[in-house]
Amino acid sequence: MPESAAYAVALLAAATFGTADFLGGLASRRAGVLVATVVGQAAGFAVLLPGVLLQQALPDHSSVAWGALAGLSGSLGLLVFFSALAGGSMSLAAPAAAVVTAVVPVLAGLALGNRPSSQAWLGVAGGLLAVAAISWSGRDGRVGVRVLLLAVGAGVAFGVFFVCLSRASQAAGLWPIVAARMSSLTVLSGAVVAGRAEWRAARGALRLAVVSGAMDVIANGLFLFAVGRGVLALVGVLVSLYPAATVVLAVAVLGERLRVWQLGGIALALLSAGLIAAS
Repeated sequence: MPESAAYAVALLAAATFGTADFLGGLASRRAGVLVATVVGQAAGFAVLLPGVLLQQALPDHSSVAWGALAGLSGSLGLLVFFSALAGGSMSLAAPAAAVVTAVVPVLAGLALGNRPSSQAWLGVAGGLLAVAAISWSGRDGRVGVRVLLLAVGAGVAFGVFFVCLSRASQAAGLWPIVAARMSSLTVLSGAVVAGRAEWRAARGALRLAVVSGAMDVIANGLFLFAVGRGVLALVGVLVSLYPAATVVLAVAVLGERLRVWQLGGIALALLSAGLIAAS
């Protein structure tokens, strides 16, 4: 399979991640962050099981360990990110998060020996600018300190998640994602018990969490497929374009306004994706 196909899959993963985040944010507003996250992760695990039973791949210790580390980082990232989404405008939650998510795999890829072409680097630079433009809400040019800290923390956690998952062997199939889901469920369940979270849920909230979790695990699988056939630095940037889907859904469903620079960011994202895919 050509690398360009892997980058197309990475874009599909970004759209899926962005949609899952939007639904998870809505569920968190109505059912609480911990409850929505645990329900979503459990639903994703249920969706994952049939695929695991049908595959012929066998797990190896290294891939399972990388998957477990990815799950720990991803679960912490989701808690932080959903807290930001639940606390305000959807398009405020992603400014630093998406950029940091993109930067971490790029730096890791360089450390691992990835050497993208000049055209690909141009696409990476455009992608980072696009992520910032798509995510930035404006609001007089300021972002609250709390939102900024949550965004940076979530971005680091998501970036580490992608890097860890990329280190798993392709021969392990879906087992790294199983390990990731099991470790995240363990952490989140412990947080629910320790925090004595109230299992309250407005009408339809749990259904949103279930769909969010199912889409999240599908996006994980798409990322694993793409990073196994493409360059980590480039796949990481493409997947970090997920705010585009979140912003578009926030506009269509919640009536949030799309600014001129966000429209420009979406156009720049498409151009950048084309540069990376053609490199």
